[in-house]
This record gives sequence, structure tokens and C-alpha cells, in this order.
Amino acid sequence: MECGTRRVSGEQGASGQPVHIASSTLGFPMGRTVVVLGGGISGLAASYHLSRAPCPPKVVLVEGSERLGGWIRSIRGPDGAVFELGPRGIRPAGALGARTLLMVSELGLDSEVLPVRGDHPASKNRFLYVDGALHPLPSGFRGLFCRSPPFSKPLFWAGLRELTTPRGKDPDESVHSFAQRRLGPEVASLAMDSLCRGVFAGNSRELSIRSCFPSLFQAEQTHRSVLLGLLMGAGRSPQPDSALIRQARAERWSQWSLRGGLETLPQALNAHLTSRGVSVLRGQPVSGLSLQAEGCWKVGELPRASACSPPVLSKLLPPEAAPLAHALSTINAVSVAVVNLQYRGARLPVQGFGHLVPSSEDPVILGIVYDSVAFPEQDGSPSGLRVTVMLGGSWLQTLEARSCVLSQELFQQEAEKAVATQLGLKEPPSHCLVHLHKNCIPQYTLGHWQKLQSATQYLAAQKLPLTLAGASYEGVAVNDCIESGRQAAAQVLGTESNI
Repeated sequence: MECGTRRVSGEQGASGQPVHIASSTLGFPMGRTVVVLGGGISGLAASYHLSRAPCPPKVVLVEGSERLGGWIRSIRGPDGAVFELGPRGIRPAGALGARTLLMVSELGLDSEVLPVRGDHPASKNRFLYVDGALHPLPSGFRGLFCRSPPFSKPLFWAGLRELTTPRGKDPDESVHSFAQRRLGPEVASLAMDSLCRGVFAGNSRELSIRSCFPSLFQAEQTHRSVLLGLLMGAGRSPQPDSALIRQARAERWSQWSLRGGLETLPQALNAHLTSRGVSVLRGQPVSGLSLQAEGCWKVGELPRASACSPPVLSKLLPPEAAPLAHALSTINAVSVAVVNLQYRGARLPVQGFGHLVPSSEDPVILGIVYDSVAFPEQDGSPSGLRVTVMLGGSWLQTLEARSCVLSQELFQQEAEKAVATQLGLKEPPSHCLVHLHKNCIPQYTLGHWQKLQSATQYLAAQKLPLTLAGASYEGVAVNDCIESGRQAAAQVLGTESNI
């Protein structure tokens, strides 16, 4: 596949495979083609927005595997229950959340949406598992002034410390260092450690505050205080509007899913793309890229090529793009084991979204999601209690480094032990699914922003017809990946229009 192609490189990351787009930045003369490499949610979103442009180019979406959607995958059990192997809910908040809901409406999926409203236990209650017990995270104004285990004193004092701490001077800082400096050692070692494990399956002492939690970093830089910055806000950015968006705001949704599982979204995107003439090629891994004299990409395809993550993309690039290849090769990802469990006649000791586990408590378990609380509509018939156990962290990294056998039995055993100890579910599950997602969550370690800056500057300086998108760059959540695809499409089209 060659000539007149601009490549958008995007990826799945936590939610989809990398996407990379190849073409010129302005206009699409006769025969111009945009090739999107990677059929995860980022690549699908990029293709979606490209195909809906006023004068759309020819779009070819190339996915190395036989399925689309990347890490978004939903499986139905024998009783009709829905089990999510990847992301299980999407936040509607902010401009990014609103744009995703608008896409849902444009795809005709409004009637399939399952909302979690603001007064629901899954919205109000989240827990930490510390010292062998579940502890609700403080919420509301009153929660700041009451001592809430596992914290030794009210979080008011952490807030007071934050307001009086001077602005940091380093261009980047680890999440742990930032939290300890501004909020104290307990918040850093319990709350932020757990949050980094739950979101990134990573180590808060290695992850970058600037890249992982940019709103916190910018709040300190702009207002000297994170709390002041968050209270004053960064100004409302323009947001799209639809009946579904207005409903989400009115009912204060904390998250939403789709009746048949989140994989309904990439499936609907695929159907939409096909209807608009996009060529969707599955089972077509790319073996290499070479830049032709006329400024076009030649895309080579061979069987058994790897998925297009940044390290893999770096190996596909031609020798003349060595600086870009080096920057991309240093963006690594970690693996996560996901164990879906279903129990008949069982009850949870608490009602909420789920709980996280700090590394000091259990190096194996990242957290447990109470799926049946948030989305009981997906429990099947007869209904059964569904929970999902996430395993990873340093424990899994050590096993991988030692080339240990990572069997389904090992992960199931650890997951069942965790739910028995932490939730009191001691009976054997009626149904169990075990999946190891290799290198699924990119790690934004210290200096990640410099890698992105280096890649962006090189692409601009060399005028390479290549655009990057996906979870490896500026956000691992589903909304981040969809927005990354939208922005990549806008860049390819040479416009910042409301596509």
C-alpha cells in the first residue's frame, strides 16, 4: 500500500492498540489516502473523525489482529452475564467525556447506555483495603474534618499542609514525591500509591506527576496550590451538547457503560466506518514503513508482525527516522492479569464501586471492582454476583523478568484468595475467566513529557507525514484515547475544526 499516504499511528494502550496515521497536512488531492495503523479505540476514533470530514480523504484502517477494539473486550457468560476483560466504565465528566457521549449518540447507542447516577452507591462509595480491612474513602465536606481510617488524622490537615506548601521548582517529579511534599506521607503511601496502581498498574515512585496527573501539576504551577488551582479551575472549554450529555449532567453520572458491554462501542464504530466507505483490514500486521521521494509512505505488510505499540513502531520506522524511533522505544508498558469471578447467592460486605490495595498491603492485588453494584443489568439470569480482580505490579513484573510460567491457575488461585480474604467470598465461584494482558498499560515515568516533546519536534522539523495517537502519549483512559484519535484526525486534515 503506497503513494499519497499519511499515516496516523495510534494505539490501544489501556483501551486500544496504537494508532499511527500517514499523509500530508493540508488538503487531500485526488488519490490521497490516510492509513490508520491500529484498530483499537484510538484508531477507530481517528478513522471515525476522518470519515466525517466535509471532504473526507480515502481512509484505510489496518489492524494486525482479527478483532477490533484493542483492550476493550466484552464476553457473555452462559447465563447472559457480561464480563469485561478491559475497561468497564467511562466517565462522562468534562469536555472529553461529553465528546465521547456525543459520539455514542451519533452512533445511535443512546438506548444502550447504562448510567451510574450521582446518588448511586457505586458513585458515592470507594474503598481502600489496608491493615486487613476495608475503609471507605472520605467524601463530602464533613469527611475532611473526621478521622477516617486508614488515615491517622483528618484529611483537613493534609489540605492545610497543601495550601501552605510552596510551589515546586522541578520540571517534573514522581507522583509519590509530589504527594508527600504537598499532602504528607500518609496520603502519598496509601491514597496516591493505590491510585497509581489502580489507574496505571504502576509504581508511584516511578510515575510522573506531570504526565500522569497533568491537572494537579498545572494547578500547582499556575496557582501555587493544587487545591486553589482545582477550586479556581482552568476555565471552561467549549463542550458539545446533546440530550444524552444534558441528561448525564442533570443526573450527575459518575460513569456509564453499554448494555451489551463496552465492546458495543468499537463494534458500532466498525459498522459506521464500513457504511462510510472506510476500508477496514483485519489480520494485516505491518512489517515496516519506508518514506518515498515524493513524501509518501510505503506500508509493508507481512504475517506475524507485532501490534503497533511505540516500541514496535520504533522498529517499523526507516533508518532515517532514528531519533524518533529512539524516543518511542523508551515508552514502555506493564502487564495486568484480569480475573472475572461470578458467585451464586453471595453478598458483598459493602456496596460501592470497588476497592484499591496499596503496595504495602499486598504486592499482588491492584484492586477489586464490584461489577454487580455499578451495573446489575449485566448480571445475567439467574443473576449472580460479579467481581473483577486486577493483579499486577512489582509481583507480576518480577515473575515476567524471571521468565516464570504464568498460568491461568496461578492467577485464579491468587484472585480467589484475595476475594476470600478481602471480601469474605469463600465459596468457589460459579464462573471464572482469566486473561493476561501483556504490556497493556503504558508507563508515564519521569521525563515522559520530554520524550513526547522530542518526538513532536522531530516530526515537525522533518515534516514527516506521520501523526501519533493512543494511550502511550497523553492519557490511558478510554476518553483520552478517543480524544487522541480526534486530535490526530484534526491534525491530518490540517484543521482544528469541531470534527
